Amino acid sequence: MNGNIGQGGYQPIFILPEGTGRTKGRDAQTNNIAAAKLVADTVKTTLGPKGMDKMLVDSLGDITITNDGVTILEEMQIEHPAAKMMVEVAKAQNEAVGDGTTTAVVLAGELLKKAGELLEQDIHPIMITKGFKLAKERAVEVLEKYGVDVTMKDEKALAQIANTAMTGKSAERASDYLSNLCVQAAKKVSETENGRIIVDTDNIKIEKKHGGSISDTMLIDGILIDKEVVHSGMPKMLRDARIALIDAAMEVKELEGDAKISIDSPEKMQAFMNEEENMIKKIVSDVANSGANVVLCQKGIDDMVQHFLSKKGVMAARRVKKSDMEKLAMATGAKIVSNISELSKTDLGAAGNVEERKVGTDRMIFVEKCKQPKAVTILIRGGTEHVVDEVERALEDAIRDIAATLELGKLVPGGGASEIEISRALRKYAESFSGREQLAVLAFADAIEVIPRVLAENSGLDPIDKLAMLRAEHEKGKKSSGLNVFTGRVIDMHSEGVVEPLKIKLQAVKSATEAAEMILRIDDIIASSGGSGGAGGMPPMPPGGGMPGMM
Repeated sequence: MNGNIGQGGYQPIFILPEGTGRTKGRDAQTNNIAAAKLVADTVKTTLGPKGMDKMLVDSLGDITITNDGVTILEEMQIEHPAAKMMVEVAKAQNEAVGDGTTTAVVLAGELLKKAGELLEQDIHPIMITKGFKLAKERAVEVLEKYGVDVTMKDEKALAQIANTAMTGKSAERASDYLSNLCVQAAKKVSETENGRIIVDTDNIKIEKKHGGSISDTMLIDGILIDKEVVHSGMPKMLRDARIALIDAAMEVKELEGDAKISIDSPEKMQAFMNEEENMIKKIVSDVANSGANVVLCQKGIDDMVQHFLSKKGVMAARRVKKSDMEKLAMATGAKIVSNISELSKTDLGAAGNVEERKVGTDRMIFVEKCKQPKAVTILIRGGTEHVVDEVERALEDAIRDIAATLELGKLVPGGGASEIEISRALRKYAESFSGREQLAVLAFADAIEVIPRVLAENSGLDPIDKLAMLRAEHEKGKKSSGLNVFTGRVIDMHSEGVVEPLKIKLQAVKSATEAAEMILRIDDIIASSGGSGGAGGMPPMPPGGGMPGMM
């Protein structure tokens, strides 16, 4: 980077190292907008019930087949800095609500496209971002008034939420069955705090094993552990189980540091062995005296301990994951004990049935029929590993959609109905401005209609005709009118059962707008030298924002 000082032919002054890349002004804005649009276009075809899937192959040859927006963007090795910001939109949406990632990215891309058109009319980026911010705030107000109340008792509405989340994914063919599983799982782990229903999705464990069909997926009133019973002499099934959760090694302690024991006679050797056996028997008697008949240990279990436990008819598993131990405590009511000698009857949990069963080719322990489990498991089955993985992503979306719905207690119609209603409100709102903000608000109103437009495009329908039909119905006051992508008709989405959580729409509008505003405010990209393919590891930016490795 250099510049001439004055007009006297002074030497150029270098303030940045050689090789530093710099893009300024309109070029920087155009480049960033093009890159962001390219990311949006990449996931656009996956939107909606008739969206297509992407096959992603990593450097090791592992394949992922999905139409989940955040999964696609995380698997792609995106290098362009503005494009990376679009990936952050998807991540933020996923972390906040767990679904709606494609919607957020497509909306951000469309907002930037409309902003690009305004920039060409010499409207200052700050005026555009100001208009977008006003439009976002108005859109949030419209959505909050537009939402319909829903509670935990509305099982049908919650199942419709889950069904909508799964439509268009591999799980769709069993979506009615899976939706009910998700609702039941959410109900079991739900808690009420200060009048609000909280569903901690971490308390719904998802375990997957390929084999069987999707309809073999089941909800377990308890926790499924991917472990085997440690000793062949132990029982493989116990009714009315009394469960001890132990976070300590069930073995004789090793000497620490450089400590040594000196044995110089057979008698001392025998005494040492007897003492070691007594210590092992003490561990087993402590467990037996507590009344436990199932022991789940986070650490190791000595072979001799296993032997004596099997003699007492106790079932045991070792090296159980910490996360599973915490869920087991919530499901069975047990307390995790770190000192075996202090184990008592009050520390034990209860389960109607604990059994080792074969699932596919592996043996697993089912801790089930818990009375009031605050943690449950969904065991996913499916024909192949890729199917099971995609069903898992669909179920995660569905469960988090239910949790998001209950958190705010509101849902909105799908099928593009919400977006058309926001657009309609924003066009009226724009009339209250006389300055250039009006153009930015109108651009936002146009941009948000990208969702119903893409739904129509992905379904092979004429987007212009369908948008006109949707606008006409909403002008008549039919606020729930959306596009049925299977018939091509505009119908009432509430009566059709196509509904989405209000929280997803709110978050998508907020995160997309904020990302668009941030990208628009950049007018200078200074990239340090170093790395391959350009300055700072940043790929060279050809005219029009082409992104190597993106297409």
